[in-house]
Amino acid sequence: MAKGKATSELNIAIIHPDLGIGGAERLIVDAAVELASHGHKVHIFAAHHDKNRCFEETISGTFPVTVYGSFLPRHVFYRLHALCAYLRCLFVAFCMLFLWPSFDVIIADQVSVVIPILKLKRSAKVETNNNFTASTFANTFIHLNAKGIRPAVLYPAVNVDQFKEPSSFKLNFLSINRFERKKNIELAISAFAMLHSPEASLTIAGGFDIRLKENVEYLEELKALAEREGVSNRIRFITSCSTTERNALLSECLCVIYTPKDEHFGIVPVEAMAAYKPVIACNSGGPLESVKNDETGFLCDPIPEEFSSAMAKFIKDPKEAERMGREARKHVVDSFSTHTFGQSLNRYIVDIHRGKED
Repeated sequence: MAKGKATSELNIAIIHPDLGIGGAERLIVDAAVELASHGHKVHIFAAHHDKNRCFEETISGTFPVTVYGSFLPRHVFYRLHALCAYLRCLFVAFCMLFLWPSFDVIIADQVSVVIPILKLKRSAKVETNNNFTASTFANTFIHLNAKGIRPAVLYPAVNVDQFKEPSSFKLNFLSINRFERKKNIELAISAFAMLHSPEASLTIAGGFDIRLKENVEYLEELKALAEREGVSNRIRFITSCSTTERNALLSECLCVIYTPKDEHFGIVPVEAMAAYKPVIACNSGGPLESVKNDETGFLCDPIPEEFSSAMAKFIKDPKEAERMGREARKHVVDSFSTHTFGQSLNRYIVDIHRGKED
């Protein structure tokens, strides 16, 4: 950046593999929106962006989205998904390198293999979104950690203004996750079946991409499990719901069930709490930092018995779910709002650039 250019007007590029409708994409979109609101020029580069299956902000004109490499394969005979993701992002990085002028700051998300290429334009800074991820970085990159190289921690956030306090609710449990096996959604079904509560229901919603074999297979596996457990008539599956539909589901549910184990952060619990809903989650990974046990929800061992026991408490006393939901909302407003996130991210980005100028 030329000397004398205002630090409040940085040109920022964000590179992300696939702008779908998952938690990682929600974080990137929120980051772009917040940085743009602070006066920066933000540009997202991706290997895929389906305008019929994306967050509204990516097509509203708040910031441009440029796609390179959508013709490249996502897999080779349903194998080598990670390698294909690396190659697609490398192609995006090379296009940025040769077709675009230098950016003041580049944020590389998820696929770190592009960093050496991007450094040809601008040096990079490692950033993580919670302490669990930071500890994973330390355990993985032992030599870097020994040299005192530490990633900065910046928690993701949600726009709390999109959620209004619900006036009523149903005895419905809600699970929101991508339809991927690592999300452990079968835990929610098995725990729900153990309730033996005919008045309760379970909604399983989340990101679904028909191009992905795992998404298709896992959805069928979950439906088959519901049949075997004898609760298929009280479980509803919703694929790739819009933001408006998701917010309506959150508003009407009793609480949110979050089943991934060792998730690096997980935006769903924060969104649920912002919507005045308590969360039942695994006692590992990101939820240890976002959910206050016995205050804004329950943290449980990842077994059906424990999850079912926590769910039964809310069936027995729905008013307790309301009380915890109000406390959850306050917790998110204080710690995870987009305003707090945006200020921290902006300060971090500006400080990085100022350090480079110096």
